[in-house]
Amino acid sequence: MNKKANPVFIYDDQEIQYKFNENHPFNQDRLTMTVDLLRKAGALPDSALRAPRSATDSELLRVHSPAYIEVVKALSCSVPEEHWVREATRFGLDTDDTPYFAGMHETTAKVVGGSITAVELVMSGKAPHALHLGGGLHHALQSKGAGFCVYNDASAAIAHAKEMYGAKVLYIDTDVHHGDGVQWGFYADPQVCTLSIHETGKYLFPGTGAVNERGEGDAFGTNINMPVEPYTEDESWLECFSEVLTETIRSFQPDVIISQHGCDAHAFDPLAHVHCSMRVYKAMPELIHSLAHQWCEGRWIALGGGGYDIWRVVPRAWSLLWLVMSEQAILDQLEAQPQLQLPQAWLDAWQSKSPVQLVDTWLDPVDAWAPIPRRQAIAEKNRQTKELAMMYLK
Repeated sequence: MNKKANPVFIYDDQEIQYKFNENHPFNQDRLTMTVDLLRKAGALPDSALRAPRSATDSELLRVHSPAYIEVVKALSCSVPEEHWVREATRFGLDTDDTPYFAGMHETTAKVVGGSITAVELVMSGKAPHALHLGGGLHHALQSKGAGFCVYNDASAAIAHAKEMYGAKVLYIDTDVHHGDGVQWGFYADPQVCTLSIHETGKYLFPGTGAVNERGEGDAFGTNINMPVEPYTEDESWLECFSEVLTETIRSFQPDVIISQHGCDAHAFDPLAHVHCSMRVYKAMPELIHSLAHQWCEGRWIALGGGGYDIWRVVPRAWSLLWLVMSEQAILDQLEAQPQLQLPQAWLDAWQSKSPVQLVDTWLDPVDAWAPIPRRQAIAEKNRQTKELAMMYLK
């Protein structure tokens, strides 16, 4: 592969400033740890790095209202005026989940700009694939912050691909929480197909993402939800994901894939109830990568997302995503040696900071995990939901 065709990794230290407070579960140390793991594994050369730019107001206005952007800017001051503090409630920016913070607009505009930069590099042909792990803030609505998300960079990236390049976009959301902000943003747009696999909203934020949410008007059938049961494991998760995605892309035939890679469906994640292992975080990008080449001439933009076990899960999961995207030789070693060790230098650097024992292998020793009761019943329920999800794709 020539240099021009290499995938790119969008990253800027400023994105680490997307931080609500010291006790908030959205902890950007996970991004620092991921970059460090990839560097210590020899998988992230400086030549792959690209800096994000800040999104312009006009780019934000594609997916957010003028009033919302105004209040985000006003609340970004070190000491916001009392009038704007009172307005925070109306715009969802004074909750425990999504409290306003100093520098909020500038930092989040850089996150949005990073995802748009990824789109520009891929759609212009300068890179086949681009990864922006700082992105994936999929819960923000047109006029409301929610679920740790201030601006919706995923929606902004889709809108940019659509409006600047005329692209049909397939958005794939693998976060354990339903990708509601993106779904509602394009619910009536037949040029955008959204597919979200997530834990059922019966028990988990945001409470949406049912199978019968299918889009409206000319876009009916271009919104696909695959809600899985609590305690779903690898086999059932991947069966549902693979079959629904493969049929969706065959039906929709997009020009580009934009995917969100929250890694909170892992068994160790403290904010959800799905019981997957690191295996799914290798298998899902492998399938997306293959389908991007089959259907989209390789055009694939991947974003980060949720993930709240920042020590044992996120750095490994996000690193596996980049290893797949950039076709690293480590993957061949991993095929031959499933319990391949993480770089010792990385373990040494982070174990003293971690409150838990780090996992020292790329994949999890699932054979040592306690079996889940009702495994067969959970898998069968998911299979029934999968058939409903695929009903209108034939």
